[in-house]
Amino acid sequence: MRSCDVLVLGAGAAGMFAAAEAARRGARVIVIDHVARPGEKIRISGGGRCNFTNLATAPDRFLSENPRFAASALARFTARDFVARIDAAGIAWHEKTAGQLFCDGSARQVVDMLVSDLRAAGAELILSCAITSVARKGDGFVTGTANGDIASRRVIVATGGKSIPKMGATGFGYRIAADFGLRVTETRPALVPLTFAEQDLAGLRPLAGVALPARLACGKARFEEPILFTHRGLSGPAVLQISSYWREGEEILADLLPGADLARDLAALRSVAGRQALYNVLARFLPERIAHWVCARAELSGPLAAQSNAALDRLAQTIHRWHLRPVGTEGYRTAEVTLGGVDTAALDARTMEARSVPGLHFVGEVVDVTGWLGGYNFQWAWSSGWAAGQAASGG
Repeated sequence: MRSCDVLVLGAGAAGMFAAAEAARRGARVIVIDHVARPGEKIRISGGGRCNFTNLATAPDRFLSENPRFAASALARFTARDFVARIDAAGIAWHEKTAGQLFCDGSARQVVDMLVSDLRAAGAELILSCAITSVARKGDGFVTGTANGDIASRRVIVATGGKSIPKMGATGFGYRIAADFGLRVTETRPALVPLTFAEQDLAGLRPLAGVALPARLACGKARFEEPILFTHRGLSGPAVLQISSYWREGEEILADLLPGADLARDLAALRSVAGRQALYNVLARFLPERIAHWVCARAELSGPLAAQSNAALDRLAQTIHRWHLRPVGTEGYRTAEVTLGGVDTAALDARTMEARSVPGLHFVGEVVDVTGWLGGYNFQWAWSSGWAAGQAASGG
């Protein structure tokens, strides 16, 4: 039987980062995964450029039954700390809106950095090897794999969630937690496009491919970012963000022209554009196809001058207060992350170690900590992996 100090289950962002941290502190580390290539979700992220962190990272950008749980790890290994690692690796990057950082080149650079770091630290990476079980044995663990059992003093579970199963996601980490008596909160797709009933889709399909800035609200959650009309429903950053807060049966309120007072603005244009068709004037504010669609929904036609103030108010309400009632999401197939996971009440926030199972750690997406869109989930992977890697090595 092979043995090591720390066995890391999962060769994704959190797993590889944890492995390198433990190994560089002297622990004998093995990383194992059933997939053929490490860091596949990193490789496809950010349109292939990897939105690897966000400078605005703070605990309020994460969802969890305990919203403060992530604070310790995030404070001890920050976005700036990870940027320093990126800089040291010579990876060029740029900042987009709201603190989002992307590679100038390929996301593969981040994967290569992580693999290089863990190997330079002396960790071993085993791929294409299925993990079958994890069991307690004495003061340590025995993990069953397709290549035989591995004994370890500690185990770090970094197997991710259920999102994007074609990349190898299985939710196996939840089963490990349950086998050791740890609670797993409800899991569901998050950062995912929303779908609509057929009768609603019929009116939306002609808008497929149109994108525009919007403000979406669901309960207390508010996001002002672009939305994208698709043949299935709605996508785009604002939709992905609000999907983490939406539940079946709930309504989403959309403002397709945030920050404007459309009724007032159209009334002011009567004197200079009154003879123009209403949809043509509206197209000054919105994409042309949206302008046609909105006029049809408000049952208004003819020139701007022919519209009463009440009609313009009705039109404005159609745009500023569009009531949406999705019927579902596109599911784990396209979800960027999984909402929910291993209950944080069962874990030590400083070490990511299970309180009732000494030596067993959970990091990254498998934990009930889910970030907003924009690099937050990667930062959680780095921060939680760093915390567990230090603790597992005795550092």
